[in-house]
Amino acid sequence: MTADATLPLQAAIIAALKGDAAVAAIVSGRIYDRPPPEAVKPYVSFGVVQALPETADEYDGAEITVQLDVWSAKPTTVEAKRIGAAIRAALHGADLAITGHRLVSIEIEQARYITEPDGLTQHAVLIFTARTEPV
Repeated sequence: MTADATLPLQAAIIAALKGDAAVAAIVSGRIYDRPPPEAVKPYVSFGVVQALPETADEYDGAEITVQLDVWSAKPTTVEAKRIGAAIRAALHGADLAITGHRLVSIEIEQARYITEPDGLTQHAVLIFTARTEPV
């Protein structure tokens, strides 16, 4: 069985988002695995990550689902939707370099935009599916 690609994939996603001008213009590099309690909004954080092995004769890949969460303190969903659109443009179909693995594909599966129960926080949930194989 091949090494788990989730950590190198996360590193590649962070690098891609921090290096993307449209994303950086809005979140200023605030992309977290686990945001600090004093994190300034807007920011992006990682949610659930799931890796499913895809194995066959002579093949040992994985399908990885990555949830990215966008957090905004604006009174409407406009900022969260702009950040979501920038993240989609940066990652959907991207050619990310993943240490020890090859990214076969990365695609957005869904985007949801939610007003949190406090009535003030806007939350976008973006789900990406990546397919990887060892190099």
